[in-house]
Amino acid sequence: MKTEEFSLDPFDRKILAELQAAPEISISALAERIGLSQTPCWRRLKALEQQGYIAGRAVLLDARRLGLVVDVFAHVRLSHHDGDTLDTFEAAVSGHPEVVACYSMSGESDYLVRILCRSIEAYDAFLKQKLLRLPGVTAVNSSFSLKTVKQTTELPIDPE
Repeated sequence: MKTEEFSLDPFDRKILAELQAAPEISISALAERIGLSQTPCWRRLKALEQQGYIAGRAVLLDARRLGLVVDVFAHVRLSHHDGDTLDTFEAAVSGHPEVVACYSMSGESDYLVRILCRSIEAYDAFLKQKLLRLPGVTAVNSSFSLKTVKQTTELPIDPE
């Protein structure tokens, strides 16, 4: 993947917006929606992929339908902030499928970890048996989501 700046024109922005809304869209349908013929649309799509604007495509599953009804945001503090401790924690937390997101933070906590579980009891077991035993962890402050008001994978793309 190249890291140089890639200038996005209105067609590129339309391609990205359409792909976010319908990642399974065919090239012919995409080309029609943005007002290009198929070959130029395909070339632009490949360029956007090569430049790293398109990181991948995924199927989004409904956590509740799968029984993952407990959504936890855990604020984690570490004992040390040296590179080895941070790297070791990040590698360890990444290995747990219950962890669906982990962010390095500024402020009082070092990391914000989002965890999905089937029950409060399952989270309690995860906390005690896994999260609190991760390298360098000294404190965890858990908050439980009561309701999801908005959750999207779509980024705001200005039409420019």
